[in-house]
Amino acid sequence: MPLPNDSASATTTGARLVVDALLTHGVERVFCVPGESFLAVLDSLHDETERIETIVCRHEAAAANMAEATGKLTGRPGVALVTRGPGATHASIGVHTAFQDSTPMVLLIGQCAREHLDREAFQEIDYRRMFGQMAKWVAQIDDPRRIPEYLSHAFHTATSGRPGPVVLSLPEDVLSDACPVVPGAPRYHRVAAAPAPAQIERLRQLLEGAQRPMLIAGGSGWTPAASADLQRFVEQWQLPVGLAFRFQDTLDNEHPNYAGDVGLGINPALAKRISDADLLLAFGPRLGEATTNGYTLLEIPKTKQTLVHVHQGAEELGRVYAADLPIVSGMPELAEQLAALKAPATLPWAGTAEEAHGAYLEWRKPRTIPGDVQLGEVMQQLREHLPVDAIVTNGAGNYATWLHRHFSYRHFRSQLAPTSGAMGYGVPAAIAAKSLYRDRDVVALAGDGCFMMAAQELATAMQYDLHVLFIVVNNSHFGTIRMHQERHYPNRVHGTGLTNPDFAAFARSFGAHGETVERTADFLPALERARAAKCAALIEIRMPQEASTPGATLEQVREQGRKLRGAAS
Repeated sequence: MPLPNDSASATTTGARLVVDALLTHGVERVFCVPGESFLAVLDSLHDETERIETIVCRHEAAAANMAEATGKLTGRPGVALVTRGPGATHASIGVHTAFQDSTPMVLLIGQCAREHLDREAFQEIDYRRMFGQMAKWVAQIDDPRRIPEYLSHAFHTATSGRPGPVVLSLPEDVLSDACPVVPGAPRYHRVAAAPAPAQIERLRQLLEGAQRPMLIAGGSGWTPAASADLQRFVEQWQLPVGLAFRFQDTLDNEHPNYAGDVGLGINPALAKRISDADLLLAFGPRLGEATTNGYTLLEIPKTKQTLVHVHQGAEELGRVYAADLPIVSGMPELAEQLAALKAPATLPWAGTAEEAHGAYLEWRKPRTIPGDVQLGEVMQQLREHLPVDAIVTNGAGNYATWLHRHFSYRHFRSQLAPTSGAMGYGVPAAIAAKSLYRDRDVVALAGDGCFMMAAQELATAMQYDLHVLFIVVNNSHFGTIRMHQERHYPNRVHGTGLTNPDFAAFARSFGAHGETVERTADFLPALERARAAKCAALIEIRMPQEASTPGATLEQVREQGRKLRGAAS
């Protein structure tokens, strides 16, 4: 601990200044894999175990994903600590996800000592160049006296405007050497724009002149209060609401105005409703590739719909779609004004929201797929038996399309999933969520390929007594890649098959509860036993490869490929 700051000769270390800054900015836990380059920080964290929990992971990718998931859930920067070289490269996946998902995050990297830099020293990397295009700001702290300044800037940058990741490189001698005590910065404040009164008035005019308005909401930066304000707005104006890809928890999916998720495998009826709209409101999402069905849902650069696009970052507005009314605003600042926007007594589109919600309810009904496990019915059982505030996570893969289509997100920030499409995300995200909310059910849904990218983190769940339920959908191949392979190169399967362990036995080897399900009727009893277990639990669901997506078998995909090749020839 530093000496009392009442003497000009008081000294401390850079590591202690880092930990003091983390405390100042409200950090309650950090995720890490220990490394020799930041041992001094670990030593300073040893003195603060009552205020900062250190969760040690088994892979830096998991540590970074846990920090990203923390940022998603709380709106405050999640923090990961990794070592130089291999640690930083492993952690880069979490930084990339945070950037594409606009999630506040701070990655601290132990670096080589200053006197060894620029010699290609042991595990040396120039992090400004490495992370330059996947972080909002990357810097190296070469003077320990500037640590409070750099950390303050990092937290401000991560949370302000369009949120995102910040990377700070910390040379090990900067952390360990004695330095003068310097005053800390005050706690960061999020900085956000708000709509101008003239913009809100123009929005009101556009709404009053519309016949078929449609709203797409989502993206990062929402809060519980902003979500509630959004709900009041759509109720007053009777608007149908689609939620952007993997931000389905922005509004209660059982709300009568909810029209479904605007993402991969979109309901054709919802896609048509968006296409037929004369006024399209986009509040929060970037309108990226997944939300626009590969940039085909809307015309580029000018949509045929009158477009109102609200985003936190000015650089995003006009990037792809030239909006008729672009607005730079934080979501709470926008939603507060929307909630106060009174609608006329009569609206020409009255009743369309209920129609859209009815189409959504029809769309989410389970469809029969090959095999003895009907995954749509399994998602329905999860929907009916998990608490409303349960947090459900997933990574990437076709298995997730059943979750997005058939599950219902009822509680704000109950969905954790990467819009970046990163595999291996769901398992560490669930562990992070459970570390934050031990009283809430947390379920990680993963495919066999996705799960094995983070399977070692079962050890982390057990070490910290985090009772996460892992559901592994095992079809013994990389299902999404196999689907694309059959579509583009039918009957030429290569490189997509997997040989897997007995996942239930694998879980039990860690001391977790493990079960295998091979029939739909066996899932609910297994779910009840897993939830009752006094530890982490895993349910393996064995599926045939033929069950490719909720709407198509592999043979049907293969036939599409044959027709495409035939047409091309």
